[in-house]
Amino acid sequence: MPINKGETFKNRDVFIDYPFEEVKFRWDRIKRKIFRRFYGEPENEIPVEPNGTLFNDALLYGDEITKEEYFNE
Repeated sequence: MPINKGETFKNRDVFIDYPFEEVKFRWDRIKRKIFRRFYGEPENEIPVEPNGTLFNDALLYGDEITKEEYFNE
């Protein structure tokens, strides 16, 4: 089920898993930035653009996960 950026991103941090591309995303509500980590790698310190194809595909086809699931693996 697609993840809606509107109210969801406004109210809390969001963690997304997109297994098809083996990538996870983290929306930081306070910093208002999106961070990415590929499976088996640390989180990239450089935020990604909200209009990026990979991020938007993750919103459409990925799954919302917990903070713990984001940082594991």
